Amino acid sequence: MARRKSHRAPKEIAGVITAVLEELGLDEKIKRYDVLECWAEVVGDRIAGVSKAEFMTQDGKLVVRVSQAPWRNELLFLKKELIAKINSRMKREIVNDIVFR
Repeated sequence: MARRKSHRAPKEIAGVITAVLEELGLDEKIKRYDVLECWAEVVGDRIAGVSKAEFMTQDGKLVVRVSQAPWRNELLFLKKELIAKINSRMKREIVNDIVFR
């Protein structure tokens, strides 16, 4: 007699991993890393070509290196829109400010 495979195991494992990450305090660090990883996709090729998300602080500030001063000024005007796009992508309010350097 063949055993039936359970489709619940992956969900259970994912839940256990999530719980362990939360317990260790790593879930927020992973989410901040995810913000850095999605920067180029969120801003598009043109902006990604002149900027790089470097790090994110615990209090929600994303620090972005910009290679040209005119682009830095342009990105300042787009700051609110970029924050909204990132938070939408992350499905939560994780970025509350962006610092362009």
